[in-house]
Amino acid sequence: MAAALTSSSPERIESVRRFNRFYTRRIGVLQEGVLHSPFSLTECRLLWELAHTGERGGLTATELARSLDLDAGYLSRLLSRFKERGLIKATRSKDDARQLHLSLTAAGRRAFAPLDTRSQQDVHALLARLTDSQQQELLQAFSRVEQLLADAPPQAARPPYLLRPHRCGDMGWLVSRHGALYAQEYQWDMRFEALVARIAADFIDHFDARREACWIAERDGINVGCVCLVQARDEATREPLAGVAQLRLLLVEPAARGLGIGERLVTECTRFARDAGYRRIRLWTNGNLLAARGIYRKAGYTLLASEPHHSFGHDLVGETWELELA
Repeated sequence: MAAALTSSSPERIESVRRFNRFYTRRIGVLQEGVLHSPFSLTECRLLWELAHTGERGGLTATELARSLDLDAGYLSRLLSRFKERGLIKATRSKDDARQLHLSLTAAGRRAFAPLDTRSQQDVHALLARLTDSQQQELLQAFSRVEQLLADAPPQAARPPYLLRPHRCGDMGWLVSRHGALYAQEYQWDMRFEALVARIAADFIDHFDARREACWIAERDGINVGCVCLVQARDEATREPLAGVAQLRLLLVEPAARGLGIGERLVTECTRFARDAGYRRIRLWTNGNLLAARGIYRKAGYTLLASEPHHSFGHDLVGETWELELA
């Protein structure tokens, strides 16, 4: 415990407080009435809980206090004010006559509806200022903060990510994130994004589910990684190379690195290639992509050839790697 306390330096504490001040100002919770309403932030949150009880038919005061981490006395005063304004009603539980279930009245739902609409509009306006890739980055950051500050470790509740086949929209994301990340991390120009777009379009145009596959790594509903395995073809004639698969477009988002996603994606390619009857897997990469090269080497790939070239605005060294499946 002492070590944990000493690591929370004054600079780190002030950084958290500075972010709290920034974010509360940004989302407007410092205003006297939240969302241009007569309600405080706590009252708005209480209305939201009561409006989203689902099929339970209401919540008890004890459940509300636990969910919102509110003092029971303070919550009781809030509920009394809501009752006086006709916003909530109490219904005796069918299972336990000692319990009262609280829910919104028709007047309460009318009071909550504009709050919900304005909140959605405010968030839409906040996100509209950002590009699609910036929105993805923001959502990943939110998810990571929530996981780090959760009461229980996320690993105990669910796996950190899942793999699924590609679906509509994934190829657009794949092209966009390759273009953005390689520009940010390696300063490659837009010609690389154009190359990825051609590869992605070719994958869709000639997709054969018996011999080819794409995996998307997803975390909390957000795409965080991808890879494709395709039939290898002769670069000049475009004829299939018998028994040879090609691994393409491996990518892992920065916020999801360290979870083993890259290794898992490459492992899935190996498993699929064996099942499909391929004898080897080939891939092409560049010498400066050190993390990817480390994954390939660990998976058993061997470097066959390298050749310097000038692409995407830089002098690079292209490399051909292969994995024998026999």
